[in-house]
Amino acid sequence: MNRLAGRAWVTIILAISLLAGFAFFIVEYFIESEDWVVFSGSPHVYNGSNIGCGVATDRDGVLLLDLSGERTYSSSEAIRKATVHWVGDRKGSVSAPALSHYSAELAGYNVFSGLYNYGNAASVATLTLSAQVQTVALEALGNRKGTVAVYNYRTGELICAVTTPTYDPDNVPQIQEDSQTNLEGMYVNRFTQSTYIPGSIFKIVTLAAALETIPDIQEQTFVCKGKLTIGDGKVTCEHTHGTQTLKKAFRNSCNCAFAQLAQQLGGEVLERYCQQFGVLDSVHFDGITTASGNIEAAGATEVNMAWSGIGQYKDQINPCGFMTFVGAIAAGGKGVQPHLIDRISADSFDTYEAEAETGKLRMSHSTAQILREYMRYNVSDKYGDENFPGLQVCAKTGTAEVGGEKRPNAMLAGFVEDEQYPLAFIAAVEDAGYGSEVCIPIISRVLTECVQVLS
Repeated sequence: MNRLAGRAWVTIILAISLLAGFAFFIVEYFIESEDWVVFSGSPHVYNGSNIGCGVATDRDGVLLLDLSGERTYSSSEAIRKATVHWVGDRKGSVSAPALSHYSAELAGYNVFSGLYNYGNAASVATLTLSAQVQTVALEALGNRKGTVAVYNYRTGELICAVTTPTYDPDNVPQIQEDSQTNLEGMYVNRFTQSTYIPGSIFKIVTLAAALETIPDIQEQTFVCKGKLTIGDGKVTCEHTHGTQTLKKAFRNSCNCAFAQLAQQLGGEVLERYCQQFGVLDSVHFDGITTASGNIEAAGATEVNMAWSGIGQYKDQINPCGFMTFVGAIAAGGKGVQPHLIDRISADSFDTYEAEAETGKLRMSHSTAQILREYMRYNVSDKYGDENFPGLQVCAKTGTAEVGGEKRPNAMLAGFVEDEQYPLAFIAAVEDAGYGSEVCIPIISRVLTECVQVLS
């Protein structure tokens, strides 16, 4: 009798262990099965190092990449060049992290039915980009290196993000044969992966910090004699601006005035507000993590700290991060994160649909309002509204000295004050010269095309 009882207990323990193991497997399946199916070596999902299933189109349904058979790109060479940094190439020299991030949706995976779309109609990822605007931006940049981007600061839709140099994935050039080095860095997505010395567009940050911390800052005046001695060094200005209000100093992009602002703030305060504004943070969206910026004003010599407030010294910004920052100004101090994937459809239903992701509060509404007023004044009183017909643009140009024998990088950041076209933008053009001369014509063409696409 005791022997039978012992066997019964063993049987019960084994049954419980079996049920516990089965329950553990079920839980693990629902939690981990997606990773099991779409791991990077999966032949159903990947082709080499890039995703190998699904279709990618632009916001208007224009084909960018078809992976339902062989890897097929757009029939337009211009579109192929303008979008390769987002859809990737055949060898994986340029990755497509956003498409890979949604590999389960593109593969048609479901925890109940597995790869339900495998072997049937391909899933379609609709990107927020406009192929039309992309090609115009690429043409406007020409053979210069840099990046141009525009996004909707209300919804987060990334409408344009072009980087150069670029190449045709259907006709990859041999870099070693490029004696002029005009294709150097062609695999780099400068919008997400690069950082730039910002030059005078960083004065937006210094101005914002001053508005947040110095009570009487708008009543102060600033004297510019063309140069300003600080400690054992000096800050120079291109012109002698005389006595200016804060608004005029920003409009004049006066280095001497902004050196004085930086002195009032101090390096630690300037760094703290850079962190609060999130201007140097990495941006995370659709599986993409951008480069982060840099500032080393705290602890720097007095003159170097002043140059840091002007956007020089060791300042670095990422184009995507800075565009998001000016988008927050346009939105009243609290912006939205950009995104690239609008939706993913399998057969006749959506497996993913993007939602606007509101970012943190970067600054007070009153500070954002004053910045909008000042940036609007730059355009209406200096750059010229005629450069942006039909649009109320707020902007700041920059001419970033990079040292050596190179010309300055041309920079421009800003936004459109328009409920129908809530667009924030950035342009960074390397070794190009003045931001006003180089970037304004580029952004003018791109914004005009955006209006046409969005109308």
